[in-house]
Amino acid sequence: MQHLSNDDPEVARIIQREEARMENTLDLIAAENHAPRSILEAQGSIFSTKAAEGYPGRRFHAGCMFADELENLAIKRAGHLFGADHANLQPHSGVSANLAVYFSVLDVGDRILSMKLSHGGHLSHGDPSSVTSHCFKFRHYGLDAQTERIDYEEVRRIAEEFKPHMIIAGASSYPRLIDYQIMAEVARSVSAYLLVDMAHIAGLVAAGVIPSPVPHADFVTFTTYKTLKGGRGGVILCKKEHAGKISKTIFPGAQGTPALNLLAAKAVCFKLAMESGFKKEQIKTLENANAFASGFEKKGYRIVSGGTDNHLVLVDLRSKGLTGDVAEKTLESVGIVVNRNVIPGDPEKPDVTSGIRIGSPGVTARGMGGVEVARIVELMDTAMVSGDRSDALGTVSQEVADLCQGFPVYKGHRS
Repeated sequence: MQHLSNDDPEVARIIQREEARMENTLDLIAAENHAPRSILEAQGSIFSTKAAEGYPGRRFHAGCMFADELENLAIKRAGHLFGADHANLQPHSGVSANLAVYFSVLDVGDRILSMKLSHGGHLSHGDPSSVTSHCFKFRHYGLDAQTERIDYEEVRRIAEEFKPHMIIAGASSYPRLIDYQIMAEVARSVSAYLLVDMAHIAGLVAAGVIPSPVPHADFVTFTTYKTLKGGRGGVILCKKEHAGKISKTIFPGAQGTPALNLLAAKAVCFKLAMESGFKKEQIKTLENANAFASGFEKKGYRIVSGGTDNHLVLVDLRSKGLTGDVAEKTLESVGIVVNRNVIPGDPEKPDVTSGIRIGSPGVTARGMGGVEVARIVELMDTAMVSGDRSDALGTVSQEVADLCQGFPVYKGHRS
């Protein structure tokens, strides 16, 4: 950062401290991952400065020949990777992508059925705190109280009663696979569109290690920075007949010029996701998530739904007399970064919670496997049950630092 250090040493120091924090902590946040240096280079490229409103061949600015080449390449790669009819890569975020889908085929006030936030859904799926709930009429389905899995018969029953114009499948903290075929059948039975939000699991889908929603859904949205290991930003995949409406809703409907630097990072991300090493890493991501689940279960914690089929694990802390907010703070103090998370039927408030959400992508990207995951579980348990005992926390902190040093994110031979 030669130029930044000269122009603004204060910002340069903050960035350097953030890189040091990342290197010296274990990232177990399910919505994060460690992007390769090539992704960071693309995001910081000269494309950051180019305005290019519109689409390839139909821009409202001159000088877009290479912007067109870049976007066409990224679209081609996305379509090939996911087997989609059409891809729009211009959404600035996953929420922007979801909003674009809603407004492309729905009218304000139309009805949408989605998963309840407290059972694993997402804010942009009609939570009262989200602008989406002010634009559309939402009803939510939940999980079976015993299995803590989607009750598809309940989804069908609510759909027949509510008659939604759109059904959303997808979640931010649901550790199980979703049966997209059943969701599509329910949607068709009430003449509703099916939107699948696969923001968290896009990398697993791209690698083919879990089922893809693309053949079943009218629309699929996702972000590129979670399991997919890319930069920031959202993507919309859709059936060919919806392509025109999606394009118009993004531009000129909701956005101006696309962030071409982020689009460049998406292109690189899709290329890397086609390589054999990416699939191996996604398989390891699943294995490590299962290792976290079994490890915590052996320690006496209850695992929501009894396990995981993807990259995340929800741990119920109540058997240890803990709350999510306390656990989150304690773990961060020793260099382990997680997030507190509500669990189905949680008696605690969202800023407290009874659980934590653990993701395996970050440690997997560092090259860690089952042995390291087992040790991390030990360290997390020791820290959480130690309370404020400085001796125990100090020992855990040193072991975390040693693990981080042995598996660097960017230093040494890793890229």
